[in-house]
Amino acid sequence: MPVDELTDQPDPADDDLDELVARADLDALVRLVDARTESRDWAGLLRCRDRARAAVATGRQLWPVATLAEYRLVLHGSTDWAARVLDEESGRFSIGPLTEVAAQRHRWAELRTYLRPGPVSAMVAHECAVRGAGPTEDDELLAQCPNPLEIPYVLSPWEPAYPTATYSDDGIDAPAPDPVASHRFTPAWFPLDAAVVKDREADHAWRDLVSPWTTASNGRAQTVAVEGDAPMALRALGLPEDRTTIARLRTGEALRWLAWAGASGGAHGRRRGAAAGRFAVWHLVAALGGLGPNWSADDDLGAIADELQWFWYSTSEPMLGWHLSIAVHDPEDGLAWAIQASDARF
Repeated sequence: MPVDELTDQPDPADDDLDELVARADLDALVRLVDARTESRDWAGLLRCRDRARAAVATGRQLWPVATLAEYRLVLHGSTDWAARVLDEESGRFSIGPLTEVAAQRHRWAELRTYLRPGPVSAMVAHECAVRGAGPTEDDELLAQCPNPLEIPYVLSPWEPAYPTATYSDDGIDAPAPDPVASHRFTPAWFPLDAAVVKDREADHAWRDLVSPWTTASNGRAQTVAVEGDAPMALRALGLPEDRTTIARLRTGEALRWLAWAGASGGAHGRRRGAAAGRFAVWHLVAALGGLGPNWSADDDLGAIADELQWFWYSTSEPMLGWHLSIAVHDPEDGLAWAIQASDARF
């Protein structure tokens, strides 16, 4: 029986659903969503979503119920049911993009059968690609979709294995990449003051990387660009010379940290997703390479990333919550950049 017909079938339990919606009984509706998830009643769960969403138009603030039902459908439902709520109206208030939730449990080859051409389907493909279960370059469905990120759906050879999140009924687990404590840290040995330069493109790319931390949470971020090397950039940040150490990162390690930050919502912001984190990496590398705002996926960003020297730095101050402490040196052009970004729950 087609899915549309299944959702239209009368269910005696919906008498209770309609009564709970009329009373705007959030607690009871959440328990009903839990029960239908447990019994794998995907059709009933979708009806919970539909009734709760419709009730919002009557002034009943049941959007948390609709959001929970959508999230559970994508997280636990079979592929066909998960695809039912992958549209532009769903997931607006979820803890992360439903496109990323879908990619956690479903491969692109399975999902594409139930998806329609559009930007949401394109984002699903990007999220699946990050997890190694994405489309091929000649996918017919994606040929009909606008590409919101304007980068390839297939990972390039220069890209690392990006960090991904794990969604559950308890929330999101998105740990930072492997700690850099095993790297050999040395004193930064600050030189004389460096000449600070204006680099609007790089500053915008750095700040966009952690924008949920600073705009939707408690975070702060400081960036700088100088003529010189990485220690000069750290001096320009105003870091304490006697308590700052620095370690060289491999390119892939640095890109993983950048992608993690770009995907994260920080302490209180909404997670943007691994696909957004991947795009943030491309944007930043293009900016550091001086490609300007009109860069494209055809530019050799892999060569730029490898030519740059990447560093992680540390101070004696404890780093709590979310933090990003990266410096970059372009030895060819004699420029360096650094970011100091952090966010915490309190």
